[in-house]
Amino acid sequence: MIIRSKAPLRIGLAGGGTDVSPYSDLYGGAILNATIDLYAYASLEPLNDGKIEFVIDGTSNKITFDSAEHLEMFEGFELFIGVYNRVVKEFNCGAKSFRLTSYIDVPQGSGLGTSSTIVVSLLGAFVEWLKLPLGKYDIAHLAYEIERKDLKMSGGKQDQYAATFGGINFIEFLSNDRVIVNPLSLKNEVVYELEMCLLLYFTKTQRLSAQIIDDQVKNVNSNNTNAIEAMHHLKEQAILMKEFLMKGELNLIGENLHKGWENKKKMANSISNTFIDEIYTSAINAGASGGKISGAGGGGFMFFYCPAVTKINVGNVLKQFGGNVQSFKFTQQGLTSWTI
Repeated sequence: MIIRSKAPLRIGLAGGGTDVSPYSDLYGGAILNATIDLYAYASLEPLNDGKIEFVIDGTSNKITFDSAEHLEMFEGFELFIGVYNRVVKEFNCGAKSFRLTSYIDVPQGSGLGTSSTIVVSLLGAFVEWLKLPLGKYDIAHLAYEIERKDLKMSGGKQDQYAATFGGINFIEFLSNDRVIVNPLSLKNEVVYELEMCLLLYFTKTQRLSAQIIDDQVKNVNSNNTNAIEAMHHLKEQAILMKEFLMKGELNLIGENLHKGWENKKKMANSISNTFIDEIYTSAINAGASGGKISGAGGGGFMFFYCPAVTKINVGNVLKQFGGNVQSFKFTQQGLTSWTI
């Protein structure tokens, strides 16, 4: 028996950063994001040898433990260990013996919610194997608690919910870790047009989002007026983005993205840099009407709204920066698990 699971990565279209505490607790956050057909995968094989084996990317990068109800942390395998320890503790299921392999379609730290999506996929494998009585909200919240509270990794809440639910969603983040996922029911032609006009570009740089998030949290805690006002504007732009999509007013999306980008850079100094700014300016000059960096910032993926047929020209111009255009399609399916 082998248990498989996969969870989709996401593009954050608007509101990114407002899902991070303490901002979301104090003011309420709102994000509009969309999952795409790039995934984090998990494969779990039950064993009978009293061992637990974790494997990254299906390679020789692996570690083996004696089966136990609690495993000590080991660098590089924190997500595996965090999920296992919490599942055993939460559901009192006792020590297990198994091999758990994880791999992902893009590099970690690239701004598409990779770490959180890996946690969701790992958790999905355990839910399938142990037949745990968890719904989508339960899985997303548990994934959030594992990453943010158990492992104390800096970040927000949107990625766990996007990966679990899938689709194009307007997500509200309220105090006391309350989250409401509002799936958008869009016309097919709106989804097709958005998909056709968005260009996803990998800068071939990676970053540690934790420092950027920590700077953002510090700005809120210190009552940095400029940073907090910028987050207010980002939340408003998420609401506007929802309205534009629901009404099919796609001609306004690029301008909205551009305003969001200007405000996002005010949240923390490390969100952008000279290299990223040069890429952004070149894309705009080539015909894009707006864009942003995906995730916390600092590197990884960027995306641009390219109206009419400007997408080809923008992609050609961006080649000079050494990155690559990543093809994608939107997906409506979130976390999926199965047994073979």
